[in-house]
Amino acid sequence: MGSFEKICRGIEEVKIQGAENVAKAAVLALRYKKDSAGVKKLFSLRPTEPALRNAVRFALKKNSEEALKYFENADEKIARYGASLIKENVKVYTHCHASTVNRILKKAKGDGKDFVVVNTETRPLFQGRRTSGDLAKLGIKNLHYVDSAMRLAIKSSDLVMIGADSITEKKVYNKIGSGLVAETAACFNIPLYVCACAWKFDFESVYLKRETKIEERSSKEVWVNPPKGVRVLNPAFEEIDPDLIKGIVSEFGVLKFREFVKRVKKEYLWMFER
Repeated sequence: MGSFEKICRGIEEVKIQGAENVAKAAVLALRYKKDSAGVKKLFSLRPTEPALRNAVRFALKKNSEEALKYFENADEKIARYGASLIKENVKVYTHCHASTVNRILKKAKGDGKDFVVVNTETRPLFQGRRTSGDLAKLGIKNLHYVDSAMRLAIKSSDLVMIGADSITEKKVYNKIGSGLVAETAACFNIPLYVCACAWKFDFESVYLKRETKIEERSSKEVWVNPPKGVRVLNPAFEEIDPDLIKGIVSEFGVLKFREFVKRVKKEYLWMFER
């Protein structure tokens, strides 16, 4: 992938997309710079994405190869658990670009299931287009909607699967628009599943009492030259109320939100031991 600086730049400029892909890239970056300054730099790149910090911590406690192997094993399990939720001839709605969700869809397709994926463009960087491109390569039927048609897209679906950038004891955080996705799905009694590796859990929110910070990206991603007096806001993520989530699909299986939190805290507290 290249040097430490190149990887950091790829993460900052969202050329490396998806919380898990970002975490994997950070682990690879440690091969170039493993000192305290390098770790601090990596931790600063995506404040809303704990998978990066957890993967780096694991790699420092163990090694990079074990960290990457963990992702590989978790991905396989999540794909299997998630694919079991997709029944024949359903419509699955998703938002943004989540590699975890894509692997679930790929597994369901490989299992011979016939289904349609409905997704939204995800402005301002159009990450939903990347999802559509991935689905097209897999031969999965796809209906692509503009973001403002999200209500119609969800209403026409049978279940919702989205990723997560961060999970705390009280909330799930994902790409901007995900809160609206959850509320809309609830209005139509459509089950919503958050598909994520356990390392998406923000241990710092528990053990270091760290508040989740929503990344505010450059306004130029939205509007390069807005009229004078117009302030453009570009939050990258937002909260999802756990009460709106049917289940968390992780390497632990399909668990209720609070069951997932209890399990992940039990499994990975050791990463914070000095």
